[in-house]
Amino acid sequence: MKRITLGQTTAPNVVLGLMRIADRTDEQIRSLIGAARDAGIDFFDHAAVYGDQLHGCERRFADAMQLTPSARAEITLQTKAGIVPDGPYFDFSYEHLITSAEDSLRALRTDYLDVFLLHRPDALVEPDEVARAFDELEAAGKVRAFGVSNHTPRQIDLLRTAVRQPLVANQLQLSITHAPIIGQGVATNMAGVDQSSTIDGGGVLDYCRINGITVQAWSPFQAGFFTGVFLGAPEYPELNAVIDRLAAAYDVPPIAIATAWITRHPANMQVVLGTTNAERVAGAVQGSDIPLTRPEWYELFRAAGYRVP
Repeated sequence: MKRITLGQTTAPNVVLGLMRIADRTDEQIRSLIGAARDAGIDFFDHAAVYGDQLHGCERRFADAMQLTPSARAEITLQTKAGIVPDGPYFDFSYEHLITSAEDSLRALRTDYLDVFLLHRPDALVEPDEVARAFDELEAAGKVRAFGVSNHTPRQIDLLRTAVRQPLVANQLQLSITHAPIIGQGVATNMAGVDQSSTIDGGGVLDYCRINGITVQAWSPFQAGFFTGVFLGAPEYPELNAVIDRLAAAYDVPPIAIATAWITRHPANMQVVLGTTNAERVAGAVQGSDIPLTRPEWYELFRAAGYRVP
């Protein structure tokens, strides 16, 4: 398992997201986490809104795992705050961030969060309030590192006018077929080509690289925005033919090639798995350090429908 820099520490470049464990039994959750640990994953991603109620998946994780202090110290727990499902709306107020962090700590039965992310941009954000919450959580030893999710470069710059802590991560949707943060840069200045249009506020991937912010790729196997997976899908025959050929060449399952397309990028991104299938976890991890060549990487990119001028 390849490890990458995340703030002042290191982390695996494939991690496990736990948004789908609400209806799993304790034994199923322990089996999933055990398979992830066996594969080299020691980083687990949560969010306040994951589950059938607020902090539901965090509680299920804690109930199932019953972590001892020593076992807790061996893993990294990341969670996110800011989405209010009753509405819905977003809330980055001081009160909401403090309350959400405290509720996550109780749900996870831990004294500290390794990483605390702002989940989706709040149009009504007041950077001073975010900074006040971050300062209080850090000073109390309740959060060790901070970051964002689904934020544009300018939204991050706005936060940084007040927030003094380094923002160590930006969780963004990315897969071979949903790659505007990469595709736009390849097709820059091409008139009349949709791929050249930016939907991320302008160069978010390069911005994160410049500023030492680790991109965490969520929905790495989704064809689009929650439209189903592309692996094995009849809508993507050319892409799956290339994936299958490369999988055979590297002697790995196809899911490993889909993972490797992301981990091969020099930005040293993390792939956030959302599966609850232990076999898929193990297969995906095999792509952690597959050294796809430039021709192979671009062949996958073109087969997914992106233009290479």
